[in-house]
Amino acid sequence: MAEVETRRTPWYAGLNRNHRRVLYATFAGWAFDGYETQALVVVVAPALAQLLPAGERGSIGFYSGLAIGLTLLGWGIGGLVGGVLADYVGRRRVMLFAIVGYALFTGLTALSTSFEMLIAFRILTGIAMGSEWATGTVLLQETWPDRARAKGAGFMQSGFGFGTLLAALIWFLIQGSSPGAWRWMFVIGIAPAFLVLYIRRRLDESRRWQDAVAAEKQAQEKRTFTVRRLFADPVNRRRVLVLLVLSLGTIIGWYAVSAFLPQFAIPLARASGVAHPESWGALAVVFYNVGAILGYIASGFVADALGRRWLVAIIFGGSLVMTPITYLWWGGPVAFQVVALVNGAFTLGGFAWFAIYLPELFGSTVRSTATGFVFNATRLIAWIGPIVSGSLIATFGGVSRAALYMGTAYLLGLVMLPFLHETKDEPLPP
Repeated sequence: MAEVETRRTPWYAGLNRNHRRVLYATFAGWAFDGYETQALVVVVAPALAQLLPAGERGSIGFYSGLAIGLTLLGWGIGGLVGGVLADYVGRRRVMLFAIVGYALFTGLTALSTSFEMLIAFRILTGIAMGSEWATGTVLLQETWPDRARAKGAGFMQSGFGFGTLLAALIWFLIQGSSPGAWRWMFVIGIAPAFLVLYIRRRLDESRRWQDAVAAEKQAQEKRTFTVRRLFADPVNRRRVLVLLVLSLGTIIGWYAVSAFLPQFAIPLARASGVAHPESWGALAVVFYNVGAILGYIASGFVADALGRRWLVAIIFGGSLVMTPITYLWWGGPVAFQVVALVNGAFTLGGFAWFAIYLPELFGSTVRSTATGFVFNATRLIAWIGPIVSGSLIATFGGVSRAALYMGTAYLLGLVMLPFLHETKDEPLPP
């Protein structure tokens, strides 16, 4: 009878003001990360057209990839460092410094007068952004009730999609208004600094983390370094290694879609004879991000209904199927927008598995370290993707083949399915 009553209880029953505050803060932080990521992608070409010496402007493609790649490298470094720090000084404190950091360095990016200056600020921005995600994700998981954690993580993760969509829409409105319009995109990126005022006043530290650290200190005088402790445990070590393979497949596969989508959509529209084919590339990106938002939100419900392993199977299987459908598309540009939307639900919306699944596998004293490590370590490899994407197109004989070859990375997730520990209906480890 008790089990029946539990099933009838709405998942959101028991969520109070404090739970909502955590969701608002983490959602907003991740939305600004999404905005910042997309802002660089859409303005990097016009920015470099101003900042590069005249003799180098013929290589804007290479320098654009370098700027995006080095931002991702900074993101990976920041995520590793921030995850460890959050297990020592607290989730809330690291989140505050991270948001202040990327707001500050984003604003300074607007003042760049050279490519070198732009790159320096982008690396620093990436370091700060990387530190924010793991701390926010873990804070939400540790404060929300067990029956709502997965759905809350899905809603939080959707902030990234809303942020990228916002950046695309703002750039659509201001591009062409002036040669320096790209600077305003980074000026707007200062806005997250105001979120810190909200977090300082309204957000409490994770009680679960505080209790775990206090218990550990009472049991022993000196804490073991979290990374060493994580890999010293054979169960945790095995889980991290399996999850790293999943992470690598997710990120490499995503590059096969996000990097090549406009380059495929524009020639498709041009071949159909429609007016302004370039706008169809931008529209495909918008639909792709709308699909990602839907995928993020749906992931929490799928995870609770079917289990985490089924969620991963659906994400990787769907992504594997949608990649050839997308890049072998034979129809017109209008129907292609629907394809881009469905693709986004799997390949970008599928990133929700990180937020839902990772924190459920590790104890409170190493949870942020493990979550940050898995989410960011593979970026130390993947950051070269934007730099070499042009070479991949040339090597594989076009956008379609390059995307199809890279999309096979989704097989990594399917191969790892038997090794995943199912956490459905399990409480968060203490």
